[in-house]
Amino acid sequence: MTKKGLTYKDAGVDIDAGNNLVPAYLKHMRSTFNPQVLQNDGGFAGLFQLQGSPGLANKKSDPLLVSATDGVGTKLKIAFAMDKHDTVGIDLVAMSINDILVQGAAPLFFLDYVATGHVESHVMEQVVAGIAEGCKQAGCALLGGETAELPGFYKKGEYDLAGFGVGVVERNKVIDGKSVKPNDIILGLPSVGIHSNGYSLARKALLEVGKLSLKTKIKELGCTLGEELLRPTKIYAKPLVSVLNSYKTKKPIKALAHITGGGLIENIPRILPKNCNAEINLESFEVPAIFKLIAKKGKIASKELFRVFNMGIGMVMIVNKSNATSIINKMEKQGQQCLIIGKVVKGKKSVNLIK
Repeated sequence: MTKKGLTYKDAGVDIDAGNNLVPAYLKHMRSTFNPQVLQNDGGFAGLFQLQGSPGLANKKSDPLLVSATDGVGTKLKIAFAMDKHDTVGIDLVAMSINDILVQGAAPLFFLDYVATGHVESHVMEQVVAGIAEGCKQAGCALLGGETAELPGFYKKGEYDLAGFGVGVVERNKVIDGKSVKPNDIILGLPSVGIHSNGYSLARKALLEVGKLSLKTKIKELGCTLGEELLRPTKIYAKPLVSVLNSYKTKKPIKALAHITGGGLIENIPRILPKNCNAEINLESFEVPAIFKLIAKKGKIASKELFRVFNMGIGMVMIVNKSNATSIINKMEKQGQQCLIIGKVVKGKKSVNLIK
């Protein structure tokens, strides 16, 4: 403490460090802007006009805003240990945007909240650069955010992330699962690994029980364990929105489920009517090597794996049998692999995993 008296910096909050981060933040934020963003640098809130937004057909449209919020969870522990912070921002965007897609909405914009004990500019810029990259992958604008310096609340070198996204969908295009019926086809969009759920179990199995090092190169993974665990969550926005917009007068997809915590077992029933059961053919998709490694090192039962992790499927779609081939072809033209992984049958609102 100086003779001038106690300052905020003495208490652990460096206002100047936060202010110095603003130009870099604005640079990344502006890189995501589209014509719907009304620039308001330095304002207390962002402005976004609905007119001209993706997913709105015409001036007579009846748009609904769709919003979702989430964080990254203990995947951040891997980023801290690896001192690699440029991908967790993609995860942050993905967790909200993929949830918005489930209602059939096109992403519009995203806002983030970053909290840390001490602002380290080089770390925070990596984080924000990742958030901006996630927004670009989602086709939405990073409209603003907040960085909070909370000394004594977080350990040195650690931070937490939260954010929310907003999308738009025409009222008559909302995907709600109400029309799902037996004989419908279940399609799966492959994941790129763990995504952002189940990291507490993954870390326990691999690092504590399995005694593996993040720096160890694992042959079956083709990279180090740390690199695999930081592989960012797949964002399905662009191919999904493109396919949804390609059908002008009908809803080609009856239901969508983002496969997060709870896995296929708990997320698919959320979109099923009471009289429907989902049969998932486990031989229809490849389980990524990371899940096999977690199972081996942690001696984890198959059922537990499938109710914690995505196990290789990041998004599920339920479609009419007559639409399945058309949707698969349209997805693949967008560069998105799309697999038939099961079907809807009569029964209770649950999932059967069939080999």
